[in-house]
Amino acid sequence: MALIGLVRVSTDAQETQRQHDALAPICWRVFEERVSGKLAIDERPGLAAAVNELRPGDMLTVIEVDRLSRNLLEGLITLNELFQRGVAVKILGGIAAGEHAERSFLLDLALALAEDRRRDISRKTKDGLAAAARRGRKGGRPSKMTPDRLEQARRMRTERISYRRIGQALGVSEITIRRALSAS
Repeated sequence: MALIGLVRVSTDAQETQRQHDALAPICWRVFEERVSGKLAIDERPGLAAAVNELRPGDMLTVIEVDRLSRNLLEGLITLNELFQRGVAVKILGGIAAGEHAERSFLLDLALALAEDRRRDISRKTKDGLAAAARRGRKGGRPSKMTPDRLEQARRMRTERISYRRIGQALGVSEITIRRALSAS
């Protein structure tokens, strides 16, 4: 049996050294990936390569379950997907520490708690945005299409200038021009 390590970070600014230090001494090989929002194993080159390296009896190894994805909940979801593919996983620390080849009561409980926490965060975020909207505040990035730019785009469009050229002239994308003109 060999341990195949996976080191994962979301951005280039994050460091992988702590994970490498924990995995390198015990793993036959360590794969690394830098991804942000991908969940599916096949869409993640580092994880897919590590899974493809596994032979019967080998275990994929991570320092904590959240290193399988962006956070604890998604890590547990990825862990479940790995089990469905017949992949055994060793987790060195944290809530799911241990060697796992299939779902267990403990992992199901952790998944339920993480899902409940995600729902709570989502609800609080929506409530906060709604409260801000009632106070007249709108979240998100300010629109690049100011009233002056919108009027200029309208004039250019009446002169039969293409959306692409209008976007180039105003420093915005063609789709931004199309959306702004169709909304007004």
